[in-house]
Order: sequence, then C-alpha cells, then structure tokens
Amino acid sequence: MSDSVTFPWPSIGTPIDLVATPMPIIDEDRVAANIARVQTYMNQCDKSLRVHIKTHKLPAIARQQLSAGAVGINCQKLTEAEVFADAGFEDILLSYNIVGPKKLTRLQALNSRVAKLKVVADSGTVVEALAIKFRPDRPLAVLVECDTGGGRCGVKTPGAVVSLAESIKTHASLEFAGILTYPAIGSAGTVERFFAESMALLADRGISCPIRSNGGSPDLFNSDIVPSANEHRAGTYVYNDRSMVRVGHCRAEDVAIAMLATVVSRPSPGRAILDCGSKSLTSDLIGFDNYGLVEGFDDARIVALYEEHAVVEFGRSFAEVGSAVKVIPNHACPISNLFDRVVFHRNGLVTRVEMVAARGMVW
Repeated sequence: MSDSVTFPWPSIGTPIDLVATPMPIIDEDRVAANIARVQTYMNQCDKSLRVHIKTHKLPAIARQQLSAGAVGINCQKLTEAEVFADAGFEDILLSYNIVGPKKLTRLQALNSRVAKLKVVADSGTVVEALAIKFRPDRPLAVLVECDTGGGRCGVKTPGAVVSLAESIKTHASLEFAGILTYPAIGSAGTVERFFAESMALLADRGISCPIRSNGGSPDLFNSDIVPSANEHRAGTYVYNDRSMVRVGHCRAEDVAIAMLATVVSRPSPGRAILDCGSKSLTSDLIGFDNYGLVEGFDDARIVALYEEHAVVEFGRSFAEVGSAVKVIPNHACPISNLFDRVVFHRNGLVTRVEMVAARGMVW
C-alpha cells in the first residue's frame, strides 16, 4: 500500500486502496442494483416494501430506497426512530415492544411529530401501558406481533391475535393497525396459514386489518406465495452478505459491502494477520465455520478474531504484508454499528463518506 494513505476520511476520487484500514467500503452500483431488483419484484407482487434501516443506519440510503418506491422505514429501537425522524422521515414502524416509562415518554414525543408512526405489541401488559400514555386526540397505531415460528416476540395463535386486537380497540388512545411477523427462514407457507386464519377471525368480528406485514431478506423472493401479506420488511438485501448468498437470495457479485483490511503480519507459513478484528468484523458465525471470505483467495479462512487481529489460515498463497484485501462479511448488519463512517466507491474510487447516523442507538 502507498505511503500516501488517506487518513482518516478520504476525499472524493481517492483510490480505494489508499483508504485507511480497517474500513467498511460500499459499492454504489451494487447498492443501486439491489434496491432496484427488490423494488421491481415487490411491485410485481403488488406488495408494499418497508425497508429496515438496521443494515445501513443511513438516512441517505433510506432515501434512495424510498425514492425507488418503498413506502416507509422499519426501525428496531426508539432511538433509531428518533434519528430518522430528525432526518425528516414520516412513515416509521417500530417493530419492538416499547416498555418502561422513560421510553414511553420519548415515544409519545415521537408520535407528536411523525405523521405515520406505528409500533407493535404482543401482550395486554404492553397494550395497557401504551393506552395510558397516549391520548385520543393523538392516538398511536399498534400492530399485533405474531410468532409464526421465529421464536422471538409475538402471540402464538390467530385466536390470540383477535384477543389482543380487541383489547387495542377498546382504547380510544390506540388504533389497531394490523399484524406483523418476523418468521423463520423457509416458512412462507406457515406465515400464509397464520395470516389467513387471523384475517378470517378478525373479519368475523368486524375488525379490519389494514397492514399484514411479513419480514426478512432471506425469504423476500417468496413474498408472492404469501398472498395474505400486503407488506414485506427487509434490510440486509440492500448490501447483502455471505449469509444471503448461502440461502440463494443473491449472487456473490450482488454483495455491496466489504471490509477493507491490511495484512499486518505473516508470522508463519500458512498464517496471516489482518487489522480487522472483532471491533471491525462481526463475530457472528451464523452457521459458517469462519469469520469472513477474503476476496480473491478462495482457500483462505479467517479462523479467529481478537479485538484488533483477524487470524487467516491459507493454503497455496496469500497477500504480502502491507497489501490491502477485501473481506466479505458473514453478516452485514452489525458492521454498521461498529463504525462512525463508511466509505462508498465506484470503479475503485471513493464517491462519498457517510456518517452512520443511527450507530449505537440501542434502546
């Protein structure tokens, strides 16, 4: 690598191999292609696309997604939603139970300035707390979260959906907005049965269900076989990663994110050290037996992560000390929470540097 490494933040036009490492680098053209591909499919399915900002945490990318046709954004935490409200976003879904007086006070303030704010609930306890905090003159829209096999939050049966929807409707300070699920991978049929039965039971009681929101990037291209859902939430698709390639969601050439790293040591034959440890790459294995793919070196495996070191084992050959390499991450989303800024590029040249606005917004 040249002695003229740009540190810490490169200017537009800087060659990528002169960017200080470790650094997440994002391919502009691949991001644009991923956005267009998914939006085209959702349009063909006649479903709304709601984009989860957890993957990029960047208002600029969310605006690209909305400009392409997405209906709104999905945040997981209250402080993320506040960041995007500050950036001018008006249709925000918070797909997480908001619990506790301090958070509810902040949620009430957020509802007063976001035109289309929506939250979820999966118990009477959550609903009652929301009902007490909000007012009939500015009601809060609430979706019932359903567990269709993902094993996280959510009511377990369509009957429980109806019970909670009826509870929401008894409060003038709340509006029942629909149902939502984050399903297990490969469970499109299960989601369809759960949603269809829930909708039928709600209809029997005269309760409309405006939003039926399914979720996840891995099964995104199965949305057409969940006709009862009219919305799909997805985040990872915008960058993609090794896990998305593995499940068949995309090709390797559709992965827009890489960790630019430098080889800092070749301490023994068949072993190298990169400067992208656990503070740079996620430690998520998510079914892999190593921590990332080193582009251009098919037999290289990142076998261990320490805070500042990534240990690479390789067979035939590897880059020399001082060389820049690109690591394709197992999971893209956590990386955005590890860096203050990310570098975008096209044709090997820096196009922009974006501050990760919602980094660290974990409550």
